Parts: sequence; C-alpha cells; structure tokens
Amino acid sequence: MEYKDKFNYGGWGNCIKLSNGKIELVATADVGPRIIRFGEVNGKNLFKEFKNQLGLTGGDEWRSYGGIRFWYAPEVFPRTYYPDNSPVKYSWDGKILKLSQETEKTTGIKKEMEVTMDEKNNYVRIVYRLINNNVWDIELAPWAISVMAENSLAIVPQEPFQYGRESLLPVRPLSLWGYTKMQDPRWTWGDKYITLKQNPKSNSSQKIGVLNSAGWVAGYNEGEILIKRYDYNSDFYYPDFDCNTEIYTDQDVLELETLGPLAILEPKTEIEYREYLFYFKAFIENTDKSIDDNLIPLVKETDKLIKF
Repeated sequence: MEYKDKFNYGGWGNCIKLSNGKIELVATADVGPRIIRFGEVNGKNLFKEFKNQLGLTGGDEWRSYGGIRFWYAPEVFPRTYYPDNSPVKYSWDGKILKLSQETEKTTGIKKEMEVTMDEKNNYVRIVYRLINNNVWDIELAPWAISVMAENSLAIVPQEPFQYGRESLLPVRPLSLWGYTKMQDPRWTWGDKYITLKQNPKSNSSQKIGVLNSAGWVAGYNEGEILIKRYDYNSDFYYPDFDCNTEIYTDQDVLELETLGPLAILEPKTEIEYREYLFYFKAFIENTDKSIDDNLIPLVKETDKLIKF
C-alpha cells in the first residue's frame, strides 16, 4: 500500500494519497473532511473538480469543492450548509486513514471519516461518524454524497418485478422534490433500473429519492464505473419519506447520495455509517439489457467483499 502525505493536489498543499498500485484516492487536510479524487492510477478523476474552488480555504461561504462530502439529513438551511473550509486533523496507522473535523461551531456536531483501501481489490471502505457535542439530543441521519464528474450516468436498481397475490402492497417509496420533472430527458424510467444522465447543457436541477433494498447505486462515465455498496435495514426509518438512496443532477454535477437511518443522537454519543466504493472498467449502454449484461455481474462480485 502506498501512502503519501503533505503533497499538493489542485492547489491544496496538505493532501494525502492512498494507492494499491491500481487505484488511488486523494483526501485533503486543508478543508473537509473531503475526499477529492478517486480513480485509476494516472487516470481521470471520477469525481467532479470545481476548477475555481481548487485550493481555496477559509471564509464563511459554503463551497461544493466536488469529491465526497459528508452531510447529515434532513437537509435544512443554514444548518446543513455549515462551511467545511477549515483544516482537519488526520492520522495514518498503516491501514486506516482518519480525517477528523473540529466540532462545528453553530451545530455542535463533529464529523469524522475513516478510509481503508484494500491492497488487492479495487475498493475502499469508508466509515462516516457523527458525534453530538451538544448538551441536547439531535435527530439526524448520516448522508454520504459522491459528487460525480460531468457526463456521468447514475444507475439505481428497481425493486424486483412481481405480480399476483404476493404483490398487493407497494414495495418502495419514491420521493420527488419540488423541482423534479419526470419527463425531463435526462431520466430513463426502465423496468429494472432508473437512470439519470448529467448534461452540462441542461441548466435545471433534478432529484429523486428511493428506498433501495438492494443496497447499491452506480455511476458510469466513459467505460469507468463507481459502485457504492451500503446497508439497508427495514427495522429503521430513513429520511425524506424513508429513502436511503438519492440521485441529483444539475449543469455541473451528478450526485450519488446514500443515507443511513434516522436516529436520536444523545449528547456526547456518536453514530456510524459505512459504505464501500468499488472501481471497475466496462462499457454500459443506457438500457436495462446492457446494465443486466455488463453491470450486474460486477455488483455480484462486490457481494463477496462487503461486510457491514
């Protein structure tokens, strides 16, 4: 495993890189906690990079930055948009990279991320941690957002088709935002999958949320694939009308958003949420058949490696 710190990436001089020789991940300690790069060694970044924000630090203005950001739901302004523009502490024990934010001054919440890269297989495991440093309870849910680059395609599995006496009740919620237009051409509502294509020429936003019992969502970009794996527990209730998966796009980005269940976090206690990020190469067309043939075998490969 290659570990390197205190190097410059995008104008941030205090970055950390992990690599197993095939894939690499870059986090920055200058702001965050943030993972700002994920992809093949010497290849393109699957995540969005806002060129006018690279290297910026400080200030009270919230910036997207791109990459992976760590929020908590439900989304409320201004609480959710606390600017993560300050340095974070980090440590490396030879296996786990830990990124630790200072307690947010206006929310009393502290965020931490622990990143482990597999030495043989092309994936990383991320533990997201929320700590309540207030003197009162807070209801929240961990919310991990992967901000994908332009022209990416989000792929979300539908629940398995069934019809008959065993299918009298609905199998999943579908949440729509006030700006969601289901006839927007960026959506494809397939029998087996819902897809959303980022288009830099479309200047409106689109978003949906679903309950995703399969526990995966994928992002595809020109032969490269990011598969996110995460747990679903039917014993708990999730944000936004019981959604554990949300996808969003606008003129700049495509977001793969995964959420943990809502919980009451008591003072001086913490909650954790885990997900896996897998990197693959394959060519996929935006059809159910192509996804069945080219993506689903890769999803099945990840089943052997995840452990929640």
